Amino acid sequence: MKEKESSAATPYAPTLHIKTWAEEDRPREKLLLKGKASLSDAELIAILIGSGTTRLTAVDVAKLILSAVGHDLSELARLSVKDLMKHKGIGQAKAITIVSALELGRRRREAAATAKTRITCSADIYNCMKPQLLDLPHEEFWVILLNRANVVMRKEPVSSGGVAGTVADPKIIFKKALEQLASSIILVHNHPSGNCQPSAADMALTRKMKEAGQFLDLPVLDHLIFTDQDYYSFADEGTL
Repeated sequence: MKEKESSAATPYAPTLHIKTWAEEDRPREKLLLKGKASLSDAELIAILIGSGTTRLTAVDVAKLILSAVGHDLSELARLSVKDLMKHKGIGQAKAITIVSALELGRRRREAAATAKTRITCSADIYNCMKPQLLDLPHEEFWVILLNRANVVMRKEPVSSGGVAGTVADPKIIFKKALEQLASSIILVHNHPSGNCQPSAADMALTRKMKEAGQFLDLPVLDHLIFTDQDYYSFADEGTL
């Protein structure tokens, strides 16, 4: 008769409940005793989800989620509620909690960037648009409106598309700029693929926008292609 396999042969052996851990090792108590900086990413996520499964603690579940995204919080921020629910132990409520926490973090970065920003180089543009475009799984087109001192007046969304592209209508872009009495504009759109090189369509749109801006006395100072790791500046590359 074949012997019954031991529990050690299963992918995830039963683990002790978090309540049986030493108090200073439990995520919530550890935060109170040692401060939030002492917690690992997995422990912070464990606090959000609250509980695990019959075989996994909340920390174990959090570790599996992080492992699936290469322990990259930016990749985690890209996941939808449905993506998170594919993990054992994560139902809709827990998935919504994780997505909400990450969205709050994104909004905090955006709020910090609302102070008057003066654009002096392409790196300023990139940092200015991080709160809107970082971690996006789809393409979006934005316009930055500047005053005469090159201080950001507003950042306006123009269009939102799919993974491969989005449509930017010059009439809509210049309408937004004229309504706000902007002195100049900067175009920005992201490439979720991570490839920051411009397409033929990007080049054609940039030429059209530059010509229209000259006619309206509303110059296009740059067009930035944004990726999570890098960017392409038409002005820097001499292609504007």
